[in-house]
Amino acid sequence: MVNPRATDDDLTAKARIRNAALDLYAEHGEERVSLRAIATAAGVTLGLVQHHYKTKAGLRDSVDQLVVDYFSQTVNSVDPHGNAATVAAARDAAVREMLADNPTVVQYLRRAILDPSERNIHLVDALVELTRHEVAAMRSAGLASTRRPESTQVVDVLMRQLGDLLLQPLVDAAWDRIAHTGDGSKPQVTIAVTD
Repeated sequence: MVNPRATDDDLTAKARIRNAALDLYAEHGEERVSLRAIATAAGVTLGLVQHHYKTKAGLRDSVDQLVVDYFSQTVNSVDPHGNAATVAAARDAAVREMLADNPTVVQYLRRAILDPSERNIHLVDALVELTRHEVAAMRSAGLASTRRPESTQVVDVLMRQLGDLLLQPLVDAAWDRIAHTGDGSKPQVTIAVTD
């Protein structure tokens, strides 16, 4: 899979700014990061940040699009041939691998999705739209049921791909606070959506 973030060696200033914003937003949250801090992290002037993105909202939209590009490129890297269960499982596995390889994306997603305020809802909307498009394509190709409502399938895919990502930190925190001598290994979250 091609990394939509690319490498720092061959990036334009605009991409370096976006990448620095993703890193800082993931670590601190958008509301706690200034455009000046992003400019410093990207090695550019504040004026260049404003030139490329105009506002903090414009920069956030670009970061959101980068995250959506990670998902889009990952899903599209999976061979769409086979039965529905095989293709869906391969896509879910590819997304899990992409997220494991990109902890900054994971942290950004957690912050954005767990705080679905007006400024963060754009990312949720973009992920829903991407998933809706992919579900429709799979339905058209005969790889997804047309008996289930498309809306349920969209939610199902999002929960399979992101549900454990969002809930596992709660399980981890609880497990670390419980005396669990000899209780076995730490539980892992699995999500199932029923209609």
